[in-house]
Amino acid sequence: MPARVSPIDRVHAKIDALFASDRELPEILEEVARLGAQLLMQAALEAEVTEFLGRDRYQRAVTTPDAQPGSRNGFAPVTVKTTAGPVVLQRPKLRGTTAAFASRLFGKHVTRTNALESLVIAGFVRGLSVRDVEATLADALGDQAAISKSTVSQVCQAIKAEYEQWSARRLDDLVLDYLFLDASFFRMHPGSPAEPILAAWGISIEGKPVFVGLATGSGESTDAWTGFLTDLRDRGLASPLLVVSDGAAGLIAAVEQVFPAALRQRCLIHRLRNVLAKIPVGMQAEIRDGYWACFDTEKLPTAPGPKLVELIDTRLAKFEKRYARAYPAAMKILATDRDGLTAYLRFPTEHHHRIRHSNFIERTFGETRRRAKVIGRFPGETSCLGIVWAVLDRASRGWRGVAMTPTGLRHLQDLRRSLLQPPRPLRTQPSTTEPAEPVSATA
Repeated sequence: MPARVSPIDRVHAKIDALFASDRELPEILEEVARLGAQLLMQAALEAEVTEFLGRDRYQRAVTTPDAQPGSRNGFAPVTVKTTAGPVVLQRPKLRGTTAAFASRLFGKHVTRTNALESLVIAGFVRGLSVRDVEATLADALGDQAAISKSTVSQVCQAIKAEYEQWSARRLDDLVLDYLFLDASFFRMHPGSPAEPILAAWGISIEGKPVFVGLATGSGESTDAWTGFLTDLRDRGLASPLLVVSDGAAGLIAAVEQVFPAALRQRCLIHRLRNVLAKIPVGMQAEIRDGYWACFDTEKLPTAPGPKLVELIDTRLAKFEKRYARAYPAAMKILATDRDGLTAYLRFPTEHHHRIRHSNFIERTFGETRRRAKVIGRFPGETSCLGIVWAVLDRASRGWRGVAMTPTGLRHLQDLRRSLLQPPRPLRTQPSTTEPAEPVSATA
């Protein structure tokens, strides 16, 4: 990496490389948490230097009347002791100054930061407000050591500004084959139950994963999901071929309203959970194995399409009949919206294991919820959206797409023409049996 690249960009590159690796997601997230601490501490330190000099890196003109003379002169590595282990920072070196720079956040020598870890990391990363961070810093470090409001604001506002820009971007150039929808619940208001954050991600026609949208919703109602999807459509998102989601009635109704031409797939994992909830523990393994066996197509010579859908539907009917007497409630759930369980079988075989469930993002959502439990509740919707978006935006860079083979591409093109570009009906020709116009008596 070039020497002129800033330390902050270097940490960003390390995070991106982690998500692009083949390591397990929980292991990656733990490493990202450590790099995130380094990133925030480095950003806070450099923000203090910017405030001290009154100008950004490479900027000549000062922006504040009390700016100090002098300039940056590279960086010097320093090790900060934290309860999670040592963290190496790049302390900016200055020259030509009339006063020595001393970090209010770290102290003069930047060697210990238990307070920083418990306050800045537990504050900024968790989405706390500027006032919350300032008050906690003052309690822990004293008024003289508290970080300035301008520095706190720079760090706190960065994620918010990035999210707002991202959530207003145009989607005209984004064409999706598959759109995944899900919601996760977080506590955002005092005295109120957990509320959903609605998320959309997809796989483009090039086979690449794309993080599409994120917003709060008043609930998983039809109106909430319709508003969310309508916003995506109004910003230019065209109808996908397949929408994958759980079985929430409001979500399904919204999809059918906003993207009526798309096929709809219910998440097979969510449906299995619903079925097993009605099965005794001792029989759950048998039901689980039988359920997945119904969708096993590896040894079937049938190509994707209506015939394969019919074959799997027949298997499901036999499975339901076999257990209907012993477990009628569970089999009733399985019979509901069965068409939604087999829509994925119309798509390329190599995509089946990816598009038959909506758990593409579930582990990342789960990791976000696990970390949010420490907070209790977020101080508002903006803070909650900021941290959830930051986690998903970083994680999305490591998501894997799907393989696009020549056969699969032709298959998807045929589906696109039949679903989204159906042929227009032929123009009705005038009937030859219509009565002729009466002949004038004067003719």
